[in-house]
Amino acid sequence: MSRAKICVQLYTLRREMARLGVYETLKKLHELGFTSVEVSALEMTEANVSQLKKASEDFGMEIAALSAGENELKDLDKIVSDCKALGSRYVRVGMIPFRIMGYKDKAMEFIRDLEDAAERLEKEGIKLYYHNHHYEFQKYDGAYLLDIMRESTEKLGFELDVHWIQRGGEDPIRIIKRFVGRVDLLHLKDYRIGPVSFTDEELKEQKVWDKLANIVQYAELGEGNLDLQGIVETGLECGAKYLIIEQDETYDKDPFESLKISKEALEKLGYGDLL
Repeated sequence: MSRAKICVQLYTLRREMARLGVYETLKKLHELGFTSVEVSALEMTEANVSQLKKASEDFGMEIAALSAGENELKDLDKIVSDCKALGSRYVRVGMIPFRIMGYKDKAMEFIRDLEDAAERLEKEGIKLYYHNHHYEFQKYDGAYLLDIMRESTEKLGFELDVHWIQRGGEDPIRIIKRFVGRVDLLHLKDYRIGPVSFTDEELKEQKVWDKLANIVQYAELGEGNLDLQGIVETGLECGAKYLIIEQDETYDKDPFESLKISKEALEKLGYGDLL
């Protein structure tokens, strides 16, 4: 069975990076026992690339993957330069642009552009990956958009996010199995139903359903409803190289504390050797 490495998605720490800076953020991750990060929510300026490189060298922190949006993809030379400077072999695209959501033809045009970029980046030893949300579980002629994307591409990889798969109404384990060999990057985040209560005014005005529709929360690993061990084992069996911890919001917890909880959950399940 292929083994992977546990990694942290820096989107979890976007506010901390803005407050502490890139170098100090990675230093704190190093102190928590993490050795790999996926970069997101960070402008790849010369200064930030330099700080990432210095942190990588000082703390033995692998820069496993970088992120690129629609604008960044227009300059593949810059992406290649950043990857080579930081020793990164993966670039991931976070989502389809908002303006084309709901338009299958436009979405597929975007995916074809990604496939072209993936082919060009492959020549430089870099793999391009697409990260899903729940949006891609919209159906067209009975098929999920995500499956249409998979079937329409060969070079493009898929960074499956298990929380968003669950939020899209599917079983993460079942979906991961459909992407065997194309899921080097796997996003781990748990899924929980948050607390809810209603004021007398909300009850009287019948606003309860709006509130109930928005009680799904991101959770620390092991603190939600997902089969974490089953997901990790399936990911490893299907070729995952990086198990990437991400938590979009941590609510009342310090994000570093949330990452510590998630790390300990993976260690408890026997995956401490992947750190």
